[in-house]
Order: sequence, then C-alpha cells, then structure tokens
Amino acid sequence: MNVESIPWDHPEASALREGQRREIAVRYGTPDSEAGTPPSAADITVFVVVRDEDGTAVGCGGLRDLGDGSGELKRMFVLPERRGSGAAPALLRDLEGRAREFGWRRLLLETGDRQPDAVRFYTREGYSPVPAFGSYADAPGCLCFGRDL
Repeated sequence: MNVESIPWDHPEASALREGQRREIAVRYGTPDSEAGTPPSAADITVFVVVRDEDGTAVGCGGLRDLGDGSGELKRMFVLPERRGSGAAPALLRDLEGRAREFGWRRLLLETGDRQPDAVRFYTREGYSPVPAFGSYADAPGCLCFGRDL
C-alpha cells in the first residue's frame, strides 16, 4: 500500500468521498447526515489516498486543524471490497504521522452510531471515546473518539 497526498478536488479524491457519502446515506436513510461542519478544500490541511499494488486509489482521508495542537480525522474511507486488505491501517498511520509533523499532539474524530465497524476499527487502533466536541456536541447519534499522538 502506498499513501500519497492529493488535492481535495482531485477526481480520485472526489470519487472516494462520494462513495463514502453514498454508504453513509444508506446506513442512515438520508442523503445528508453530516452532523458537523462539512469539510472543504478551505479547511482540510491535507487529504490523502491509499493506493493498492496496481496504483488504484482504494481509500482516502483528511486532516482538519482544530487549533490548540489538535486535529480531526475527516472522510476516512476504504472501498468496501478492499476492507481487510491493510488499506485502512496504512491510511490512518500515514495521517497520524502527518499530524505529528504539523506539531499536533492529539487527533479526534466523529463517527456515527450506525457504524459499528468504524467504532471497532478506531478502538482497535488505539482511539478511546471522548466527549462530543465542536459542532458534534449537540448532534444525536454522534460518537467521538480521540488519541494522543
């Protein structure tokens, strides 16, 4: 697996994010279940894709600066048919490394209560439940996690 930074609006990045939003829409029964401020090119510090051995982009994720030495994981997604391939851990380790390079000491994330697979993954990777933060504080169904870097 190879992870590389690409622009937010790159066609591969857009296609992967659209796949993630479609999956979320099915799970939650709504086309827009964004609980917080939607990420954009203006507020994502870095966006990356993970590529398989053939160079195909199979997953993505980004980082948003929250200030005070913290960042937020955004739009972490791996194509369903590539889950279990090691793409997600490779992606997460790369993003954590980039966060450290930015001088961040902590990463936070939000996932939903209808995403038990995401909860299992983040817990297995060392993330622990934290109080809902920012715009997630009053949003129903939000589960927030964090990890010191």
